[in-house]
Amino acid sequence: MTLIGTIGLLSKSWFRDSISDLAYAYLGNLAASFAVFFVVAIAAPPRLHRIWSAVVALAIVEAFDLTDGFGVMTNVYDPFDYLANGLGIALAYCVDLVSTRIMQSNSPRS
Repeated sequence: MTLIGTIGLLSKSWFRDSISDLAYAYLGNLAASFAVFFVVAIAAPPRLHRIWSAVVALAIVEAFDLTDGFGVMTNVYDPFDYLANGLGIALAYCVDLVSTRIMQSNSPRS
């Protein structure tokens, strides 16, 4: 799932002509937030509930926007980036929840 988010972020420029300017402006935030959620979930202890992974991931991406790219990257301030980040985390949370349930339903019962 991290790879899917990263591919979405990197391929954003390829979709410039086929999607609206509004979607193009926030697709990077959505894709990066999606990927960050899964990076945090992978790094989190096994017992850590996915809600905490979402909270930590949201804090990371919001801090990135708030600090202008952690002072390493340049970032254009846009208050709607915070909303796009939240939507990316919410999407990742839902995908994680659904994929976990599908994998559990397909696994052999003990």
